[in-house]
Amino acid sequence: MTDTPKQGRATRLVRSGLERSHHGETCEALYLTSGFVYESAAQAEARFKGEAEGYVYSRYGNPTVAMFEARMADLEGAEACFATASGMAAVFSALACQLSAGDRLVASRALFGSCYQIVTQILPRFGIETRLVDGTDLAQWQRALAPDAKGSAKVAFFETISNPTLEVLDLPAIVKLAKAAGAVTVADNVFSTPLLLRPLEHGADISVYSGTKHIDGQGRCLGGAILCSRKFYDDRLLPFVRHAGPALSPYNAWTLLKGLETLELRVERQCRTAMTLARALEAHPAVARVVYPGLASHPQHALAERLLEDFGTVVSFEVRGGKAAAFRLLDGLQLVDISNNLGDAKSLITHPATTTHRSMPEAERAATGITDGFVRLSAGLEDPKDLIADLEQALAAAAGG
Repeated sequence: MTDTPKQGRATRLVRSGLERSHHGETCEALYLTSGFVYESAAQAEARFKGEAEGYVYSRYGNPTVAMFEARMADLEGAEACFATASGMAAVFSALACQLSAGDRLVASRALFGSCYQIVTQILPRFGIETRLVDGTDLAQWQRALAPDAKGSAKVAFFETISNPTLEVLDLPAIVKLAKAAGAVTVADNVFSTPLLLRPLEHGADISVYSGTKHIDGQGRCLGGAILCSRKFYDDRLLPFVRHAGPALSPYNAWTLLKGLETLELRVERQCRTAMTLARALEAHPAVARVVYPGLASHPQHALAERLLEDFGTVVSFEVRGGKAAAFRLLDGLQLVDISNNLGDAKSLITHPATTTHRSMPEAERAATGITDGFVRLSAGLEDPKDLIADLEQALAAAAGG
């Protein structure tokens, strides 16, 4: 097994975690198997008791999945990783494995629609209290995390860059407040990717990803990852995921491994394109506002400069004229595809209020800045000049009514 912690990131993205079989294959081997056989009944017993090394069932672990987990852990700087069937499986497992009835969860209000449903609808059904805060307001975090008559907060959960409003949260400050309150910090780092920010380096306890986004990056499969300490993995996460069954399939793990090989190249190019698009959109009269951490107009621009290695691959903006104008924009695009995914090689655009955040109450959407004219654009790998031309002609159609 290749162990290269001192090598450069580009090298580790290609080679970390690689474990070749006796055949000596160049590409990572794909182990499409549900289970494994044992040389004896005693060996099976020993593996199930954890007294002998080896695999027992692909829901517990699989050689291909293990390579993906090792590479993700190396990239993030984590002691352990568990790969899940989707990003949402990662979020839910990271929270559910440590929360019980009577516990309090404090979460940023600006969340992806499904994350919002988990913390406001699903977890409360099991007796877990959720308190929502403005993620950029540290005073709100401090009050919500503080002990009260019912006890202290158990978990703090937030997106490092919020979906789709692109708030940049002060990760080190939130971690400090959570630790002072005795809470575990779970950071959803999808928009940052582990290339632009690694939450564990700033003291976060757990980092979660949707591999479906930038890690795959080519619209092929679903996947997710939970990165944490070995102690949390052994004591909390593994006992939950082994029985709940959110495991990543070997084929998807193999696909995500291949995606990691080009992750740095793609994200670097997409960040440059996103900045180019943000500047062009900010100057367009049909656009009421542009939200991109790389722009000086972004409320947390200074924080983004300090915290992030780059400003991300997603640009959000509000079209003048509300929902009707936003729909004309989307329908008028000839190159950019309408899709609720992001981080893809192809540029994608969506209308959050009617797609990813449709289930969020209208008042909550408004509180986070998701208006009827608000759209989210994920920059792909196309020529930026072609993307600008496509946006300009579609914006003209949107403004024309």
